[in-house]
Amino acid sequence: MERFIDNWPPMDLMRSEKMTFVQLIIPVESAHRAVSYLGELGLLQFRDLNADKSPFQRTFVNQVKRCAEMSRKLRFFKDQIGKAGLLSSMRPVIQPDIELEELEIQLAEHENELIEMNANSEKLRQSYNELLEFKIVLQKAGGFLVSSGSHAVSERELNENVYSNNDYVETASLLEQEMRPGRSDQSGLRFISGIICKSKALKFERMLFRATRGNMLFNQAPADEEIMDPVSCEMVEKTAFVVFFSGEQAKSKILKICEAFGANCYPVPEDTTKQRQITREVSSRLDELEVTLDAGIRHRNKAITSIGIHLAKWTNMVRREKAVYDTLNMLNFDVTKKCLVGEGWCPIFAKTQIQAALQRATIDSNSQVGIIFHLMDAVESPPTYFRTNKLTNAFQEIVDAYGVARYQEANPAVYTVITFPFLFAVMFGDWGHGICLLLGALVLIARESKLSTQKLGSFMEMLFGGRYVLLLMSLFSIYCGLIYNEFFSVPYHIFGGSAYKCRDTTCSDAYTAGLVKYQDPYPFGVDPSWRGSRSELPFLNSLKMKMSILLGVAQMNLGILLSYFNARFFSSSLDIRYQFVPQLIFLNSLFGYLSLLVIIKWCTGSQADLYHVMIYMFLSPTDDLGENQLFWGQRPLQIILLLLAIIAVPWMLFPKPFILKRLHTERFQGRTYGMLGTSEMDLEVEPDSARQHHEDFNFSEVFVHQMIHSIEFVLGAVSNTASYLRLWALSLAHSELSTVFYEKVLLLAWGYDNLIIRLVGLAVFAFATAFILLMMETLSAFLHALRLHWVEFQNKFYHGDGYKFSPFSFASLTEDED
Repeated sequence: MERFIDNWPPMDLMRSEKMTFVQLIIPVESAHRAVSYLGELGLLQFRDLNADKSPFQRTFVNQVKRCAEMSRKLRFFKDQIGKAGLLSSMRPVIQPDIELEELEIQLAEHENELIEMNANSEKLRQSYNELLEFKIVLQKAGGFLVSSGSHAVSERELNENVYSNNDYVETASLLEQEMRPGRSDQSGLRFISGIICKSKALKFERMLFRATRGNMLFNQAPADEEIMDPVSCEMVEKTAFVVFFSGEQAKSKILKICEAFGANCYPVPEDTTKQRQITREVSSRLDELEVTLDAGIRHRNKAITSIGIHLAKWTNMVRREKAVYDTLNMLNFDVTKKCLVGEGWCPIFAKTQIQAALQRATIDSNSQVGIIFHLMDAVESPPTYFRTNKLTNAFQEIVDAYGVARYQEANPAVYTVITFPFLFAVMFGDWGHGICLLLGALVLIARESKLSTQKLGSFMEMLFGGRYVLLLMSLFSIYCGLIYNEFFSVPYHIFGGSAYKCRDTTCSDAYTAGLVKYQDPYPFGVDPSWRGSRSELPFLNSLKMKMSILLGVAQMNLGILLSYFNARFFSSSLDIRYQFVPQLIFLNSLFGYLSLLVIIKWCTGSQADLYHVMIYMFLSPTDDLGENQLFWGQRPLQIILLLLAIIAVPWMLFPKPFILKRLHTERFQGRTYGMLGTSEMDLEVEPDSARQHHEDFNFSEVFVHQMIHSIEFVLGAVSNTASYLRLWALSLAHSELSTVFYEKVLLLAWGYDNLIIRLVGLAVFAFATAFILLMMETLSAFLHALRLHWVEFQNKFYHGDGYKFSPFSFASLTEDED
C-alpha cells in the first residue's frame, strides 16, 4: 500500500513549493543592479538583517529620503492635474531612460515652476475677486444710498439728531474721508459698505446690532454672481451690505467686527457720477485681469499636461528605486565594507533563474568580482508558496483567510475548488437562480481584461476577484437545482414523465391526494409530482437531512485521511498510530455507521426508525432491535462498534504523550554528564534545535495539549456532524422563500385581470428575487459553506500556522508604498 502511494504522481497545489535558504555576497558596485534584476524576477524573499536598527540608522537612508521626497512631488503633480480637470493616464511618449539624479533635478524644476505659477495665479485671482466684489458693492450700495432719500429719513431711522456740514453730500466713504487731510466730522452720519459670505450675514447683522446698541441701519442685498475662493477653488455666495452709523466709537467697533467676520470693506462715493466713473474703471480692470488669468491658466495647463504625459513612468521609476533602496537597507556590509551580504528564501525551481539574473547584473555593472550565491541551512521554518492561476487563486485566498498553510502540509485549497461551490449549491439549489448567477459570472469573466485595469469599489473588487468562484457556484447550483427539480421553486418534467398518476378520473385536477406510482422512477432528481403533495415537506426534509449527514461524514473522513498523508509526509508514525487510526475508528464507529444505515434504508425501503436505533445503541446496546433491524447481525455489530468508539478515546489520549516522553529521555540520556567535560566552544556547536527541544519539552504541557485535542475531536465529531445539518436547513429556507414569492406575489398578482396590478406584482417578485434570493441568500450560503470548510473540514488536519512567501517583486508594488 505504501509503495503504491509513493508511486503516485505529485499533485499540483497539494504541497507548497520546496524552499531553500540562500546567502548572497554582492560587490557594492553591482548591488543596485542585482537587486533591481531580482525585483523584476520576483522570486527571492529577503530577510531583514538590520531588524535591530531604526530606519534612520541604515546605510541607504539618504537615498530612501530622496525617493520619498520625489514621491511627494509626484503626488503634488497628480493633485494639480486632478484640480485642473486633466487626465494623467495619457499614453506616455517614447523617451530615453533618465537617471535618478536627472529626474530629481527635473522634478524640482517642475515643482518650483508650478508653485510660482500657482502663487501668481492666486494673487491675480485675489485681485480679480477684490475688484469683482468692489463692483458688486458699488452697484448694490449705490442703490441703498439713492433710496435713503434725505438726511431727515436717516435721522428718523437712527432716532438721533445729526448735525452735518454743508458739503456732506459731496463726502465719500469713511475710508476716503479718513484719507482727506484736515477733515473732522465728528457728529455727522456715516456709512461703511462691503461684502460678506451669505452664510455669515445673519450673525454679522446681529453682532452689529448688539455692538452699537441698535444705533445703526443695516441694508443688504445678495450678489448677482458667485465668487471663486482662490484657496479652495470653490464658488461662494456673497452678500453686499451698507451699515449707517454715527460716531467714531461706533466706526471702530464696526470695523473690528468686519475684520472678525472676514467681511471686505470698500469705499463707495455718494456722488452718482463718481460711482459710474469708478464702476467703468473697475469693469475695465476686470476685463484686463480676466484676459491675464485665462492666459495664465492656459500656460499652467500646458505645463501640467507636459508633466502628465511622463507622470506614470516617473512614478513607476521612483517607486521601483525606493523599493530597491529599502531592500538594500535589509542587507549587511561585510567587514571590508566592499560587499553587501544578504539572506533570504527562494523556491528550489527558481535557483537557476536567480543565478542567471545575478550573473547578468555582474556583466551589466562591469564588476570585476562576481556575485556569490550559495545555499545555507536555516533553523526557522521556510515560508509557504503556492503557484496559483486565475481559477485557483480565489480558492487559495479563501483558505489563507483562515490561516496560511504550514510549510509543505496538505493544502485544503485542492479540494476546496470543488467542495466549496458544491456545498454552496446544496444550500442554494435552484437552477433558475443558478442561471442568474451564471450570467453575472460570465459578464465578469468576459470583461476581465477591461475590469482588471480599472479602479473598482470595494464590493465590485471583491466580486471581480471571486468571479471564478461565482462561476463554479452557479454551475453547481444549476446541477443541484436539477436534482431538486426547482426553477424559481417551480418543478418541470425535463427528464420525462412523472412516475405517478391519478388513481381514477376524479382526481385529474388534484395534486394532494389520489396519486399512485405506475411506472419506473423519475430518471434524474426529484419527481415533479412531489410538488404540492401532502407528503412533499416530510419527504424533502428526510431526503435533504440524510443527504447532509452523508456529505458531512464524507468530508470529515476526507479531512482525517489528509491528516494521514500529512503524518506520512513528515514521517510521523506516532500521529498515524495514535491519532489518525483512533480518530478514523471513532468517527466511523458512530457516524459512519449512521451513514451506512441511511444508505441501507434507502436501498431496502425499510421503515426503521434510525433515531431509535442510534439512541438505544448507547442506552441499551444488547436489547433486541425488533422492527428497527435493517440487516442480519446488526446488534452484535453495534456492540463491537460501540466498544471500538470507547477504546478509541484513551487510544487518542494516553499513548502519544508517554511515548514522546520516553523518546525524549532516550535521546538526551547522559547528555548532562557529557557536558561536564566539554568546553564552552563545544556548547556553542550544539544545534539550536536540539537545545530548544531539550529545554522546552514539558510532559504536563504535552499531556494537557493531547487531552484538549482528544476532547475537542470527540465533542467535535458530534457537533460537526450536527453542523452539516445547516445544508438541509438553508436548502429548505431557500426553497420555501422561493415558493412564497412565487405563489403569494407573482401568482396572486397574476390572478387579477388588471395590467397595473400584474406589473406591480412582477416588479415586487423581480425585486425579491434579485435582492433577497440572489444577494442575501447567496451571501448566507457562501458564509455557511465557508464555516463548514474552515471549522468542520480543516480542523481535522490543517494547522494553518505558516507564513506567506513574500518575495521582493516590482509587480506587487502599489501606490500605497510611496
